[in-house]
Amino acid sequence: MFDALSYQFIQNALIAGTCTAVIAAFIGYFLIVRGLSFAGHALPNIAFAGAAGAVMLGIAPVYGLFVFTIGAGVGIALLGKKVGERDITIGVIMTFALGLGLMFLSLYSGYAERVYSILFGTILGVSQGDALNSIIWSCLVFAALLFLFRPLLFSSFDPEVADARGVPMRLIAVTFMVLLAITISISIQIVGALLLFTLLVGPAATASRIFHRPAWALLLACGLGVVYIWFSIIMAFEFQDGSWPVSFYLATISFAVYLPVRLLSPMWQGKGSRRREPASATDRNVVAYQEKESVNVVKQEAVR
Repeated sequence: MFDALSYQFIQNALIAGTCTAVIAAFIGYFLIVRGLSFAGHALPNIAFAGAAGAVMLGIAPVYGLFVFTIGAGVGIALLGKKVGERDITIGVIMTFALGLGLMFLSLYSGYAERVYSILFGTILGVSQGDALNSIIWSCLVFAALLFLFRPLLFSSFDPEVADARGVPMRLIAVTFMVLLAITISISIQIVGALLLFTLLVGPAATASRIFHRPAWALLLACGLGVVYIWFSIIMAFEFQDGSWPVSFYLATISFAVYLPVRLLSPMWQGKGSRRREPASATDRNVVAYQEKESVNVVKQEAVR
């Protein structure tokens, strides 16, 4: 295992992977809280269409990634204001973008290797320049998320109260989706669509099952993301002569950790068999009070 760390390409992969894991877990937590997990799946697919369009025009794929993901992110934020409308909006935009992507590929006469690499990534082929680029962009996005942290948290957990208190809900939603689009545009070139979606959802979903407090859940999500990506890269290098992709190990580890947490979390959250409907009115009042206190804890974290 330690021999792998002596290789330059492994070091570059670990640096870029760590940056991607931290920022993806952080922003993924808000994706889950805001009910936008489908957007985390759709935007990498939309990015594929943008890369195809850029290659067809003979320009760098990154420009197509930015245009398509940011445009789709803003469209989702503006058109999907209600929860019921959100998935429909995301689905319509994604299918339209994929249709454009297929048309771009059919019109392109060359070999679209750079486009297909968007789907699977080349994390073990990351250069020092790519690693440095990941550090810079991750720091910029992370700084923007920290700046928006309180209003973003408040509007995520209690949008009606946040709107009543004058929080600019639409501006927060658009800014968050733009930051998500930038994260995807930069990261997807390195880790690929499958690996990035796993990093967006897996660690955050597990952490939110363990901790109710946003600060603790965010810290755990970032930590899990880093552990997942490190283990995946090392295992992909050490086992099966490197023939198995990093994304396979990452998705497997993420699922293997999430499943027992998902099954066992009702035991420590009090939602299992021991939390059946209380028989007496007094017991029901106690349970209602405990649930109210749990919600208040989250709201207090948001408004601090």
